[in-house]
Amino acid sequence: MTELEELSQFLTLETRLDVKALALQQTLGTPDGRQLLINTSTILQNLCNLLNDSQKSIATDASLALINLSADEDVVDILDAEGSKIIENMLKIVVNPEHELADPACMVLSNISRTKCGSEKVFQEMGKNLDKYIDIFCQESFNQKGARLHYLAAVFSNLSQIPTMREYIVNPSKTCLQRLVSFTDYKDSIIRRGGVLGLIKNCCFETEHHTYLLSEAVDLLPKLLLPLAGPEEFDEEDNEKLPIDLQYLGEEKTRERDPDIRKALLEALTQLCATKSGREYLRSKNTYVILRELHKWEKDANVMAVLEHLVNIIIRYEHEIGHDNLKDVEVPEEIAEKFEALEPTL
Repeated sequence: MTELEELSQFLTLETRLDVKALALQQTLGTPDGRQLLINTSTILQNLCNLLNDSQKSIATDASLALINLSADEDVVDILDAEGSKIIENMLKIVVNPEHELADPACMVLSNISRTKCGSEKVFQEMGKNLDKYIDIFCQESFNQKGARLHYLAAVFSNLSQIPTMREYIVNPSKTCLQRLVSFTDYKDSIIRRGGVLGLIKNCCFETEHHTYLLSEAVDLLPKLLLPLAGPEEFDEEDNEKLPIDLQYLGEEKTRERDPDIRKALLEALTQLCATKSGREYLRSKNTYVILRELHKWEKDANVMAVLEHLVNIIIRYEHEIGHDNLKDVEVPEEIAEKFEALEPTL
Protein backbone atom coordinates (compact mmCIF):
# COMPACT_ATOMS: atom_id res chain seq x y z
CA MET A 1 0.00 0.00 0.00
CA THR A 2 1.41 3.39 -1.00
CA GLU A 3 1.55 6.34 1.36
CA LEU A 4 -1.25 8.04 -0.51
CA GLU A 5 -3.42 4.95 -0.49
CA GLU A 6 -2.88 4.73 3.25
CA LEU A 7 -3.73 8.40 3.55
CA SER A 8 -6.96 7.97 1.63
CA GLN A 9 -8.26 5.61 4.33
CA PHE A 10 -8.63 8.59 6.63
CA LEU A 11 -10.56 10.70 4.10
CA THR A 12 -13.94 9.36 5.13
CA LEU A 13 -16.98 10.84 6.84
CA GLU A 14 -16.55 8.45 9.78
CA THR A 15 -12.92 9.34 10.53
CA ARG A 16 -12.24 11.37 13.65
CA LEU A 17 -12.24 15.10 12.88
CA ASP A 18 -8.63 15.89 13.81
CA VAL A 19 -7.28 12.89 11.88
CA LYS A 20 -9.44 13.69 8.87
CA ALA A 21 -8.33 17.34 8.87
CA LEU A 22 -4.66 16.34 9.02
CA ALA A 23 -5.11 13.82 6.19
CA LEU A 24 -6.75 16.50 4.04
CA GLN A 25 -3.93 18.96 4.67
CA GLN A 26 -1.36 16.33 3.76
CA THR A 27 -3.32 15.53 0.62
CA LEU A 28 -3.39 19.19 -0.39
CA GLY A 29 0.29 19.58 0.37
CA THR A 30 1.62 16.44 -1.31
CA PRO A 31 5.03 17.44 -2.79
CA ASP A 32 4.50 15.71 -6.13
CA GLY A 33 1.07 17.29 -6.43
CA ARG A 34 -1.68 16.19 -8.71
CA GLN A 35 0.05 13.33 -10.52
CA LEU A 36 0.50 11.24 -7.38
CA LEU A 37 -3.08 11.92 -6.32
CA ILE A 38 -4.42 11.07 -9.75
CA ASN A 39 -2.70 7.70 -9.57
CA THR A 40 -4.58 6.97 -6.34
CA SER A 41 -8.14 6.92 -7.61
CA THR A 42 -9.73 6.13 -4.24
CA ILE A 43 -8.79 9.62 -3.05
CA LEU A 44 -11.00 11.20 -5.69
CA GLN A 45 -14.09 9.34 -4.55
CA ASN A 46 -13.30 9.95 -0.90
CA LEU A 47 -12.92 13.67 -1.55
CA CYS A 48 -16.34 13.67 -3.22
CA ASN A 49 -17.82 12.06 -0.13
CA LEU A 50 -16.22 14.66 2.12
CA LEU A 51 -18.11 17.44 0.33
CA ASN A 52 -21.03 16.34 2.49
CA ASP A 53 -19.06 16.40 5.73
CA SER A 54 -20.89 18.06 8.62
CA GLN A 55 -17.75 20.07 9.41
CA LYS A 56 -17.68 23.01 6.99
CA SER A 57 -13.88 23.37 6.99
CA ILE A 58 -13.47 19.73 5.99
CA ALA A 59 -15.99 19.99 3.15
CA THR A 60 -14.40 23.23 1.93
CA ASP A 61 -10.88 21.77 1.88
CA ALA A 62 -12.18 18.73 0.00
CA SER A 63 -13.76 21.01 -2.60
CA LEU A 64 -10.49 22.91 -3.04
CA ALA A 65 -8.64 19.63 -3.57
CA LEU A 66 -11.15 18.53 -6.22
CA ILE A 67 -10.90 21.88 -8.02
CA ASN A 68 -7.12 21.53 -8.15
CA LEU A 69 -7.29 17.92 -9.29
CA SER A 70 -9.90 18.51 -11.98
CA ALA A 71 -7.75 21.24 -13.49
CA ASP A 72 -5.39 18.48 -14.67
CA GLU A 73 -6.46 16.88 -17.94
CA ASP A 74 -5.17 13.51 -16.73
CA VAL A 75 -8.13 13.35 -14.34
CA VAL A 76 -10.35 12.63 -17.33
CA ASP A 77 -8.65 9.23 -17.70
CA ILE A 78 -9.55 8.40 -14.10
CA LEU A 79 -13.18 9.18 -14.79
CA ASP A 80 -13.42 6.16 -17.06
CA ALA A 81 -12.43 3.86 -14.22
CA GLU A 82 -14.63 5.73 -11.77
CA GLY A 83 -17.71 5.37 -13.95
CA SER A 84 -18.19 9.15 -14.00
CA LYS A 85 -19.05 9.14 -10.29
CA ILE A 86 -17.26 12.44 -9.81
CA ILE A 87 -19.45 14.08 -12.42
CA GLU A 88 -22.56 12.53 -10.93
CA ASN A 89 -21.58 13.73 -7.47
CA MET A 90 -20.97 17.27 -8.65
CA LEU A 91 -24.30 17.40 -10.48
CA LYS A 92 -26.15 16.18 -7.39
CA ILE A 93 -24.64 19.08 -5.47
CA VAL A 94 -25.54 21.61 -8.17
CA VAL A 95 -29.23 20.64 -8.14
CA ASN A 96 -29.40 20.70 -4.33
CA PRO A 97 -30.62 24.19 -3.32
CA GLU A 98 -29.39 23.60 0.23
CA HIS A 99 -25.78 22.69 -0.60
CA GLU A 100 -23.18 25.28 0.33
CA LEU A 101 -20.58 23.94 -2.11
CA ALA A 102 -22.56 24.23 -5.34
CA ASP A 103 -20.14 26.85 -6.69
CA PRO A 104 -17.03 24.65 -6.24
CA ALA A 105 -19.00 21.79 -7.81
CA CYS A 106 -19.67 23.97 -10.86
CA MET A 107 -15.97 24.83 -11.01
CA VAL A 108 -15.03 21.15 -10.99
CA LEU A 109 -17.46 20.48 -13.84
CA SER A 110 -16.07 23.46 -15.72
CA ASN A 111 -12.53 22.12 -15.36
CA ILE A 112 -13.47 18.62 -16.45
CA SER A 113 -15.46 19.79 -19.49
CA ARG A 114 -12.67 21.90 -20.97
CA THR A 115 -11.38 18.99 -23.06
CA LYS A 116 -13.38 17.30 -25.79
CA CYS A 117 -13.28 14.00 -23.93
CA GLY A 118 -14.28 15.60 -20.64
CA SER A 119 -17.08 17.63 -22.22
CA GLU A 120 -18.53 14.46 -23.74
CA LYS A 121 -18.52 12.79 -20.33
CA VAL A 122 -20.23 15.75 -18.68
CA PHE A 123 -22.76 16.06 -21.48
CA GLN A 124 -23.56 12.37 -21.19
CA GLU A 125 -24.79 13.10 -17.66
CA MET A 126 -26.18 16.64 -18.03
CA GLY A 127 -27.79 15.97 -21.39
CA LYS A 128 -30.27 13.62 -19.75
CA ASN A 129 -32.00 16.66 -18.28
CA LEU A 130 -30.32 19.73 -19.71
CA ASP A 131 -33.42 21.89 -19.37
CA LYS A 132 -33.27 21.39 -15.62
CA TYR A 133 -29.74 22.78 -15.41
CA ILE A 134 -30.65 25.74 -17.60
CA ASP A 135 -33.64 26.41 -15.32
CA ILE A 136 -31.39 26.34 -12.28
CA PHE A 137 -28.85 28.61 -13.94
CA CYS A 138 -31.49 31.18 -14.85
CA GLN A 139 -32.86 31.26 -11.29
CA GLU A 140 -30.27 33.46 -9.62
CA SER A 141 -31.73 32.74 -6.18
CA PHE A 142 -32.03 28.99 -6.71
CA ASN A 143 -29.34 28.10 -4.19
CA GLN A 144 -30.50 29.15 -0.74
CA LYS A 145 -26.99 29.04 0.74
CA GLY A 146 -25.60 31.88 -1.35
CA ALA A 147 -24.05 29.95 -4.26
CA ARG A 148 -24.43 31.91 -7.50
CA LEU A 149 -23.71 29.07 -9.98
CA HIS A 150 -21.92 31.43 -12.37
CA TYR A 151 -19.56 28.65 -13.45
CA LEU A 152 -22.46 26.73 -14.95
CA ALA A 153 -22.11 29.22 -17.81
CA ALA A 154 -18.53 28.04 -18.33
CA VAL A 155 -19.80 24.44 -18.34
CA PHE A 156 -22.42 25.30 -20.99
CA SER A 157 -19.76 27.03 -23.07
CA ASN A 158 -17.45 24.02 -22.86
CA LEU A 159 -20.26 21.65 -23.78
CA SER A 160 -21.06 23.71 -26.88
CA GLN A 161 -17.98 22.26 -28.55
CA ILE A 162 -20.18 19.18 -28.97
CA PRO A 163 -22.50 19.33 -32.04
CA THR A 164 -25.36 17.65 -30.13
CA MET A 165 -25.24 20.39 -27.51
CA ARG A 166 -25.36 23.13 -30.15
CA GLU A 167 -28.29 21.45 -31.88
CA TYR A 168 -30.13 21.24 -28.58
CA ILE A 169 -29.55 24.90 -27.73
CA VAL A 170 -30.67 26.26 -31.12
CA ASN A 171 -33.69 23.97 -31.42
CA PRO A 172 -36.60 26.33 -32.30
CA SER A 173 -39.03 24.17 -30.33
CA LYS A 174 -37.18 25.06 -27.11
CA THR A 175 -36.47 28.36 -25.37
CA CYS A 176 -32.96 27.57 -24.13
CA LEU A 177 -31.21 30.19 -26.21
CA GLN A 178 -33.74 32.93 -25.52
CA ARG A 179 -33.24 32.47 -21.80
CA LEU A 180 -29.46 32.38 -21.96
CA VAL A 181 -28.90 35.38 -24.24
CA SER A 182 -30.24 37.68 -21.54
CA PHE A 183 -26.93 37.23 -19.71
CA THR A 184 -24.66 38.64 -22.44
CA ASP A 185 -24.70 42.01 -20.65
CA TYR A 186 -24.84 40.62 -17.10
CA LYS A 187 -22.92 43.07 -14.93
CA ASP A 188 -22.32 41.05 -11.76
CA SER A 189 -20.14 38.24 -13.15
CA ILE A 190 -17.62 38.10 -15.96
CA ILE A 191 -17.75 34.30 -15.69
CA ARG A 192 -21.49 34.19 -16.31
CA ARG A 193 -21.61 36.59 -19.25
CA GLY A 194 -18.38 35.24 -20.74
CA GLY A 195 -19.57 31.64 -20.51
CA VAL A 196 -22.93 32.38 -22.08
CA LEU A 197 -21.25 34.31 -24.86
CA GLY A 198 -18.85 31.43 -25.50
CA LEU A 199 -21.84 29.16 -26.03
CA ILE A 200 -23.55 31.69 -28.31
CA LYS A 201 -20.40 32.19 -30.37
CA ASN A 202 -20.06 28.46 -30.92
CA CYS A 203 -23.69 28.25 -32.00
CA CYS A 204 -23.03 31.04 -34.52
CA PHE A 205 -20.63 28.74 -36.37
CA GLU A 206 -23.69 26.76 -37.47
CA THR A 207 -24.54 28.78 -40.60
CA GLU A 208 -27.82 26.96 -41.21
CA HIS A 209 -29.21 28.39 -37.96
CA HIS A 210 -28.40 32.05 -38.68
CA THR A 211 -31.90 32.88 -39.91
CA TYR A 212 -33.34 31.62 -36.64
CA LEU A 213 -30.69 33.37 -34.53
CA LEU A 214 -31.41 36.71 -36.20
CA SER A 215 -35.19 36.27 -36.18
CA GLU A 216 -37.52 37.94 -33.71
CA ALA A 217 -37.75 34.62 -31.87
CA VAL A 218 -34.17 35.02 -30.60
CA ASP A 219 -33.27 38.59 -31.62
CA LEU A 220 -29.58 37.89 -31.16
CA LEU A 221 -28.12 40.92 -32.92
CA PRO A 222 -28.97 43.57 -30.28
CA LYS A 223 -27.79 41.20 -27.54
CA LEU A 224 -24.37 41.08 -29.21
CA LEU A 225 -24.20 44.78 -30.06
CA LEU A 226 -25.36 46.24 -26.75
CA PRO A 227 -22.21 45.33 -24.77
CA LEU A 228 -20.11 46.92 -27.54
CA ALA A 229 -22.06 50.18 -27.54
CA GLY A 230 -20.95 53.24 -25.63
CA PRO A 231 -22.55 56.56 -24.63
CA GLU A 232 -22.21 58.15 -28.07
CA GLU A 233 -25.18 60.06 -29.44
CA PHE A 234 -26.36 59.50 -33.01
CA ASP A 235 -28.58 61.63 -35.18
CA GLU A 236 -32.22 60.71 -35.54
CA GLU A 237 -31.74 58.94 -38.86
CA ASP A 238 -29.01 56.65 -37.50
CA ASN A 239 -30.95 55.95 -34.32
CA GLU A 240 -34.06 54.92 -36.19
CA LYS A 241 -32.10 52.33 -38.15
CA LEU A 242 -30.65 50.75 -34.99
CA PRO A 243 -32.43 47.96 -33.09
CA ILE A 244 -34.73 49.49 -30.50
CA ASP A 245 -32.53 48.27 -27.62
CA LEU A 246 -29.63 50.39 -28.93
CA GLN A 247 -31.47 53.65 -29.46
CA TYR A 248 -30.79 56.62 -27.17
CA LEU A 249 -28.65 54.72 -24.68
CA GLY A 250 -27.63 57.76 -22.66
CA GLU A 251 -24.36 59.06 -21.28
CA GLU A 252 -24.21 56.47 -18.49
CA LYS A 253 -23.83 53.59 -20.99
CA THR A 254 -20.51 51.79 -20.73
CA ARG A 255 -18.89 49.18 -22.96
CA GLU A 256 -17.93 45.65 -22.02
CA ARG A 257 -14.74 46.10 -19.99
CA ASP A 258 -13.14 42.71 -20.69
CA PRO A 259 -11.21 42.60 -24.01
CA ASP A 260 -11.61 38.82 -24.40
CA ILE A 261 -15.38 39.18 -24.19
CA ARG A 262 -15.38 42.10 -26.65
CA LYS A 263 -13.35 39.95 -29.01
CA ALA A 264 -15.79 37.04 -28.65
CA LEU A 265 -18.75 39.35 -29.32
CA LEU A 266 -17.10 40.53 -32.53
CA GLU A 267 -16.24 36.97 -33.55
CA ALA A 268 -19.88 35.96 -33.11
CA LEU A 269 -20.97 38.92 -35.26
CA THR A 270 -18.41 37.93 -37.88
CA GLN A 271 -19.86 34.42 -38.04
CA LEU A 272 -23.32 35.91 -38.57
CA CYS A 273 -21.87 37.64 -41.64
CA ALA A 274 -21.02 34.31 -43.25
CA THR A 275 -23.99 34.51 -45.64
CA LYS A 276 -25.31 37.30 -47.81
CA SER A 277 -28.62 37.41 -45.94
CA GLY A 278 -26.78 37.76 -42.63
CA ARG A 279 -24.60 40.57 -43.91
CA GLU A 280 -27.56 42.42 -45.35
CA TYR A 281 -29.46 42.08 -42.11
CA LEU A 282 -26.56 43.52 -40.06
CA ARG A 283 -26.26 46.41 -42.49
CA SER A 284 -30.00 47.09 -42.35
CA LYS A 285 -29.79 47.39 -38.55
CA ASN A 286 -27.02 50.02 -38.80
CA THR A 287 -24.47 47.75 -37.14
CA TYR A 288 -21.72 49.82 -38.73
CA VAL A 289 -22.28 52.92 -36.56
CA ILE A 290 -21.82 50.89 -33.36
CA LEU A 291 -18.62 49.35 -34.76
CA ARG A 292 -17.41 52.74 -35.98
CA GLU A 293 -17.61 54.25 -32.49
CA LEU A 294 -16.07 51.14 -30.95
CA HIS A 295 -13.16 51.50 -33.39
CA LYS A 296 -12.49 55.02 -32.10
CA TRP A 297 -12.49 53.77 -28.51
CA GLU A 298 -10.80 50.36 -28.73
CA LYS A 299 -7.17 50.06 -27.54
CA ASP A 300 -6.60 46.30 -27.48
CA ALA A 301 -4.71 45.05 -30.56
CA ASN A 302 -6.34 41.62 -30.60
CA VAL A 303 -9.82 43.09 -30.44
CA MET A 304 -8.95 45.71 -33.04
CA ALA A 305 -7.85 43.11 -35.56
CA VAL A 306 -11.17 41.25 -35.32
CA LEU A 307 -13.08 44.54 -35.38
CA GLU A 308 -11.37 45.77 -38.54
CA HIS A 309 -12.00 42.47 -40.26
CA LEU A 310 -15.70 42.68 -39.39
CA VAL A 311 -15.97 46.31 -40.51
CA ASN A 312 -14.27 45.39 -43.76
CA ILE A 313 -16.99 42.79 -44.37
CA ILE A 314 -19.88 45.12 -43.58
CA ILE A 315 -18.73 48.09 -45.63
CA ARG A 316 -18.02 46.09 -48.78
CA TYR A 317 -20.59 45.82 -51.53
CA GLU A 318 -21.89 42.34 -52.27
CA HIS A 319 -20.57 42.43 -55.83
CA GLU A 320 -17.11 43.00 -54.33
CA ILE A 321 -17.47 39.97 -52.09
CA GLY A 322 -18.79 37.87 -54.93
CA HIS A 323 -19.82 34.90 -52.79
CA ASP A 324 -22.88 34.10 -50.77
CA ASN A 325 -20.77 32.32 -48.16
CA LEU A 326 -18.06 34.59 -46.85
CA LYS A 327 -16.08 31.65 -45.52
CA ASP A 328 -14.94 31.18 -49.10
CA VAL A 329 -13.64 34.74 -49.33
CA GLU A 330 -9.97 35.53 -48.95
CA VAL A 331 -9.18 37.98 -46.14
CA PRO A 332 -7.57 41.21 -47.45
CA GLU A 333 -3.81 41.11 -47.19
CA GLU A 334 -3.49 44.08 -44.82
CA ILE A 335 -5.97 42.54 -42.41
CA ALA A 336 -4.36 39.11 -42.65
CA GLU A 337 -1.00 40.63 -41.74
CA LYS A 338 -2.49 42.10 -38.59
CA PHE A 339 -3.83 38.71 -37.57
CA GLU A 340 -0.46 37.06 -38.19
CA ALA A 341 1.32 39.68 -36.08
CA LEU A 342 -0.80 38.96 -33.02
CA GLU A 343 0.15 36.56 -30.27
CA PRO A 344 -2.25 33.60 -30.07
CA THR A 345 -4.83 33.97 -27.30
CA LEU A 346 -7.04 31.50 -25.49
